Amino acid sequence: MLEQLVSHYSYLFETDLLKEISYVSQYKTIPEGEVLMDFGQTISYMPLVLEGALKISREDKKGDELVLYFIEQGDTCAMTLSCCIGNSKSEIKAITETDTTLVLIPVNYMELWLSKYKSWQRFIIQSYNERMNELLEAIDTIAFLKMDQRLFKYLKDKAMVNHNNVIFVTHQDIAQDLHTSRVVVSRLLKVLEIEGKIKLQRNQIKLLDF
Repeated sequence: MLEQLVSHYSYLFETDLLKEISYVSQYKTIPEGEVLMDFGQTISYMPLVLEGALKISREDKKGDELVLYFIEQGDTCAMTLSCCIGNSKSEIKAITETDTTLVLIPVNYMELWLSKYKSWQRFIIQSYNERMNELLEAIDTIAFLKMDQRLFKYLKDKAMVNHNNVIFVTHQDIAQDLHTSRVVVSRLLKVLEIEGKIKLQRNQIKLLDF
């Protein structure tokens, strides 16, 4: 695992910290579509993404979900960090957007490294800031964008994290992620196709304006 950590994080962490991470952590590759963390789950590990991407969603009181943001290579999840430090249960769901390789760090090392390694402090603070900006962007998207704009932004975000302008997804999956109905999604996708922004195919969408 140390070689993979060095190749991805040597510019962030000192050698001693990389060795510690390698020694205490689990190294896993998880297939696309697997739930890494669920609502109400006790958090034992903090994930670092080496390859792939995670989709982070929030649940309302009715049990409906809304996608907040995606986590890519080199990132971790601020919501996970908050739960880890507060010893609370997960308030988010993390699903692998693609086949994803992760380093799972036991939570009891997080605070220890905050006082031991300056690079770890910087990484945690930067991660909080980046995820907070993404949360604010998600709030702005819901509050200020029309549904067709939200839909197109969602498609562009998925294309970006998948590094592919062809997105393999059903209308029902999109509706669930955007907290709306499949009928609305299908209608707006047709509008986007007429506008020349996308090309609809069976269970896949090609972005033309990307």
